[in-house]
Amino acid sequence: MTVAVRFDEVQVGTELPARSFPVTRATLVQYAGASGDFNPIHWNEKFALEVGLPDVIAHGMFTMAEAARVVTDWVGDPAAVVEYGVRFTKPVVVPNDGVGATIEVTAKVAALLEDNRVRVDLVATSEGQKVLGMARAVVRLG
Repeated sequence: MTVAVRFDEVQVGTELPARSFPVTRATLVQYAGASGDFNPIHWNEKFALEVGLPDVIAHGMFTMAEAARVVTDWVGDPAAVVEYGVRFTKPVVVPNDGVGATIEVTAKVAALLEDNRVRVDLVATSEGQKVLGMARAVVRLG
């Protein structure tokens, strides 16, 4: 793959296309199978309630990965992401109602760095609550 965005085409404040990611209980089961994370808080409502959660919650790493898709889709090459980190602030609650939850992600270029790199700051929310804090990616552009 090649990087679709050139360093000289962006500036601080450049907004990346926003995305919405649906999350259902089936999505969580699929992710559990792919990741090997079968913690019952991600699929067993009774267990999740017993440990004090409001309902089943999405895997933190799943939420983090969905947010990163905004950056990788924008840049065109996942290998262009040279750093990525988040803080988990609130869980994504996924009700068993046939609809599930939605993760909304926006992002913008926050800093121009050396070596054709930019820092992208992301905001991820679900049900109006910020679910990731300090979500930042450093991307090397062409």
